[in-house]
Amino acid sequence: MTKDATDWFTLTPAGALRAFGQSKPDDIALRLQVLLTGEHTLDATAWSSKSGADKSELWSLEAPGWVQRLQRPLQGPDAKLDDFLQHVIAGLSGERKVVLASDGGFCLGRAGIEQDEAEVLSAAAADFGEYAARQARRGWHGASNYLAFHDDREFLLPSYCFVPFWVDGAGYWLVIIGEPLLNSPALVELMWGIKEAGTRFSASG
Repeated sequence: MTKDATDWFTLTPAGALRAFGQSKPDDIALRLQVLLTGEHTLDATAWSSKSGADKSELWSLEAPGWVQRLQRPLQGPDAKLDDFLQHVIAGLSGERKVVLASDGGFCLGRAGIEQDEAEVLSAAAADFGEYAARQARRGWHGASNYLAFHDDREFLLPSYCFVPFWVDGAGYWLVIIGEPLLNSPALVELMWGIKEAGTRFSASG
């Protein structure tokens, strides 16, 4: 594998979940998150400068499938977050029905469903988050990952999936109705858009 600093790098969907799937990111997650800091993708030299890690560590993040290389730089999301959310999250469901909620239970974005249902699902996500936190305090962390609910007793295809993630300390939930399509560039675009929106807000403040 050529280690060419003129390549650019971004997260894969699996890498995005690894990077943003913990409320307290470890060193690996933090180094992965650096790839979504900025208005465009980074090359190895820029990543090393921002992360404080040697460029050789980037190849070790590429090996598990968390990072992919590009032949040209990719521009990050630059639309207003409110306009951007409903379009990008729809691609995460086979039925194009998705809710983005805060961990406090507020609906931040929705696609394919009415506002009333989106608010109910957002409140449910917050309840699940509180439940997971209680179990973690008791020593069981199994409730802190993904949740799926099934209408069929064969458990073949979930009816609802709840996916938690955290960006710069703020907690979010994706509530996906129908078949989840998490192996999608839309997931990376979503997390990049949220991170960039927070960066712009901090800079303007």
